[in-house]
Amino acid sequence: MIYMDHAATTPVRPQVLEAMLPYFAEKYGNSSSLYTLAQESRKALDESREIVSRILGCRSSEIIFTSGGSESDNAALKGSALASRGSGNHIITTSIEHHAVLHTCQFLEDFGFEVTYLPVDKEGLVDPSKVIAAMTDQTILVSIMLANNEVGTIQPVSDLASQVKEEARKRGRTVVFHTDAVQAPGYIDIDVKSLGVDMLSLSSHKFYGPKGTGILYVKRNTPFISQQMGGAQERQRRAGTENLPGIVGTALALQLADEERDENVKRCTFLRNKIINGIQNTIPGAKLNGHPTLRLANNINFSFAGVEGEPILLGLDFAGVAVSSGSACSSGSLDPSHVLLAIGLSADLAHGSLRITLGKDNTEEEADHILKILPELVDRLRSMNSLSKTLS
Repeated sequence: MIYMDHAATTPVRPQVLEAMLPYFAEKYGNSSSLYTLAQESRKALDESREIVSRILGCRSSEIIFTSGGSESDNAALKGSALASRGSGNHIITTSIEHHAVLHTCQFLEDFGFEVTYLPVDKEGLVDPSKVIAAMTDQTILVSIMLANNEVGTIQPVSDLASQVKEEARKRGRTVVFHTDAVQAPGYIDIDVKSLGVDMLSLSSHKFYGPKGTGILYVKRNTPFISQQMGGAQERQRRAGTENLPGIVGTALALQLADEERDENVKRCTFLRNKIINGIQNTIPGAKLNGHPTLRLANNINFSFAGVEGEPILLGLDFAGVAVSSGSACSSGSLDPSHVLLAIGLSADLAHGSLRITLGKDNTEEEADHILKILPELVDRLRSMNSLSKTLS
């Protein structure tokens, strides 16, 4: 199998799995207890938090370990919005956010919050002037993702955060800036001081760590109310006994992703451009979605006129290639991607989309194989569609 769906998930690195294994059985102590076995767990937890904080450029006390990117997004938005409710009720986000952000914003609307969903241009970029224009004297939170999980467009988060903070100062207000950076590790610098953000969400299984573990950075003094009650874990910001194997694996996976970032970006960019150029040169009517240059090094997203994405996905799967389509049919929904609709694609083109996301182990030979079978597959499906329309 050729796996090119790394935006969906990644395999756990062997060295990450090896680091996790002792904490399932040999070093199983609860880090909240006082005896020696428990303190071994506490030491591993503290060391993992230090590793993450070094990579993010923040204090270790500003790191909260969660169950994944969705929980991190939920906790960031709900925790900040509820804590700031006394000073305002307005939230700003974009129309292309992950559903973990969009659905949380919709949830908050049911509790009296007002949300502005900003449009993006045809390449998936939000206009900074529109962000500032949307701010009011009730604005308390802005959430804009660092890199889009579908089309790969990278937002100018540092510039956006800076402008939001300046406008907030002019208004004599505090406005929290959150970014969903789930797709960024291994491809973009996630130093929170450089980004200028107050909160940042990560998910371990996107950078060769285990599923079920995530990270939420919350800058000191940021308004925040815990969304999970119980014990005093994570400085009373997220109750529940820590998933120590997952946390240990997450810290190591993030460290390795950061160390290998430059090399990974260079190699993936080469393969990405090879595949993009190859598709554009061999498949008529192929439309590249997302920004042509301000995009993740591993992201390729195309729409093909005259054919739906699901048959392409299934045809590639039959040929041993794992990728994603631009619609959610496989999950029981016939709706096209909200991201593709937001950048101006018709429903038909959005349905005829394909996302290829590369990883650290993909090779040029695999790229050549994709470029050999994909044009033939699209041509065959188009011919079948034409025949079907003729017969009907």
